Amino acid sequence: MTSELNEQVQHLLIKQVTAGEEIGLQAAVYLDGVLVVDAWAGVADEATGRPVDGDTLFTSWSTTKGFVATCIHMLADRGQLDYDAPVASYWPEFGANGKAGVTVRHALTHRAGVPQMPANVTPEMMTDWDAMCAAIASQEPLWEPGTKTGYHAWTFGWILGELVRRISGRSIAQFAEEELCRPLGITDFYLGIPDAVEPRVATLRQDPQHLANTENSTGLNRAVIPPHVSTAAVVNRPDFRRASIPGGGGIMNARAIARHYAMLANDGSLDGVCILSPGRVDLIRALQTDEHDEVFGGPACKGMGYFLGGDPARGGNATMGPAEGAFGHGGNGGSMGFADPERRLVLGLTKNYMRAPVEGQPGVAQLVADLVRGYLDADHE
Repeated sequence: MTSELNEQVQHLLIKQVTAGEEIGLQAAVYLDGVLVVDAWAGVADEATGRPVDGDTLFTSWSTTKGFVATCIHMLADRGQLDYDAPVASYWPEFGANGKAGVTVRHALTHRAGVPQMPANVTPEMMTDWDAMCAAIASQEPLWEPGTKTGYHAWTFGWILGELVRRISGRSIAQFAEEELCRPLGITDFYLGIPDAVEPRVATLRQDPQHLANTENSTGLNRAVIPPHVSTAAVVNRPDFRRASIPGGGGIMNARAIARHYAMLANDGSLDGVCILSPGRVDLIRALQTDEHDEVFGGPACKGMGYFLGGDPARGGNATMGPAEGAFGHGGNGGSMGFADPERRLVLGLTKNYMRAPVEGQPGVAQLVADLVRGYLDADHE
């Protein structure tokens, strides 16, 4: 581990906590397939004062989607899935009410047209896999599939997760554990935690502005991210933590996120373990669309299930940096995972304070990423 860089990141995390900007958080960085930063600070549970350590687990919202997308690519890599085949060819019920033409590629790039949650959704319903899949399969698309892109904040997970189940015969939780995490030695990624790890899970808190933004959303945003099922209070529930909710309910630590992306940054292999065949990573991180996102309200550069780096004015993710080939996925409130294969750089960041973004003010994941890039640019590589 690069002690100087680790100390710099550690100091940044402590400074954020001390200033009241964060409650508890972790950062893990790989460079050239080696873990060079493993840092944490703050508390996991404000009520008890339990401190964060490297093993603390965080509900990391849509950072989960990166793992789900990789599972889909593993199936494609094995010839079991075609990106341009209809979702309904694997899951016939999904083709109802105008969705027969929705392809797997549409689902990966948020072009399927069904970002909206079922009108009758409840937190309890979200923990019922079959009920959610049936409800989403029966929905009508909000636009002709393939003609627009709009972030499928929650539904992305059930659409792609059910594809994994229909093709592999295993739940997305089981497939991710057996085929992705276990071979890579990732022990701390969960789509539904066992009771034994509950004491390690951090409690999330939303700042008042973040909560108000969620509760006061309107129009399409409210349909896509319904306030009554999309708050810290909901995802902190024991039943929610134990359910498989692959659009935004994954529980993990920074080490798990970073190790997943370290494999992707190394063309699909890590420490002698091959997860994706050579060249697959270049395919999945290629730009698919940078169109106006109907949910975000601006351009967003998307690959195959991941967001991309590049110029923020053109839809690139600022945390991933200026490299258009960098790719990954962030989560509601500021968690993040990404790979920059050209720099052989990977970052995983988890946190438990969900803060509303401030225009022009970088979040802590970007602060860490910028620090690391600056360190590398100063000839420390």
